[in-house]
Amino acid sequence: MIQYIETKSILSKLREKDTWFGIAYNMNLYRGCQHGCIYCDTRSECYGINDISTISVKKNALDLLAKELPAKRKNRATIGTGSMNDPYMPVEKELQLTRKALQIIASEKFSTHIITKSNLVKRDADILQDISKTYAAVSFTITAADDSLSQQIEPHAPPSSERFKAMKLLAERGIYTGVTLMPILPFISDTKENIAAIVGQAKESGASYILPMFGVTLRKGSREYFYQILDKRFTGIKEKYQSRFGEQYECFSPNYRILTDTFEELCVKFGIAGRMRFYHPKAYQQQSILFTNEKIKKQ
Repeated sequence: MIQYIETKSILSKLREKDTWFGIAYNMNLYRGCQHGCIYCDTRSECYGINDISTISVKKNALDLLAKELPAKRKNRATIGTGSMNDPYMPVEKELQLTRKALQIIASEKFSTHIITKSNLVKRDADILQDISKTYAAVSFTITAADDSLSQQIEPHAPPSSERFKAMKLLAERGIYTGVTLMPILPFISDTKENIAAIVGQAKESGASYILPMFGVTLRKGSREYFYQILDKRFTGIKEKYQSRFGEQYECFSPNYRILTDTFEELCVKFGIAGRMRFYHPKAYQQQSILFTNEKIKKQ
């Protein structure tokens, strides 16, 4: 189901410094998500979204973005999208809200970081190349190297192999791209073989970085849905979660140390960073002041 709504603002400022993704502002053009990932945190009661398969399109989003960006020119910072929903879910193919928003971001010379599970981002490579003159990053979430497993846990997203192909295309066009290796589901995808395969394919696809989390976060609302799907698709796994994690928010893999060692060894071998390079605005004004002072001294 798709409905249209209006919103009061389109850019929300993060309260704390983001040391993972380098984002200062979140931009969500849609509410809800069509990818249906079984672990999605957006189902958590704290967000009040309820059925995330009902997609709300923020029909005034582009007008708001065009008004809000000029006011932030003096303090340029990275605009992130993809935290609460995928900016390239199927509805985007027709509506092109993300593409149009990127065009506005490019015209205002702001930086952006996109997080997605979709190969549709390839469509906007031309705009991302333009934004890259300032700073653009595209992170592909990959949780399983094997397509059959990725489609069990992310049923309506393109399979991992398609994401890797899109990553390679962007990398070949000079766009800064990498992998968000999260979540890794305990007792399902937390194997040494899966991590090694993802890192290897990331290398082949031109990834500059991989950001890992060897576990999953579960809250009230998302946990109940997750357990329902485990009962249907992964017999006996729910009981393992309940026994080991109880009501914990952060559920780290019992194989955490092995996975971390495997990941770090391969990243060193392949020359892949475990952290991102962030956007830093050029201090044109400060440079101009210094240059003027030097001229005065010489006179």
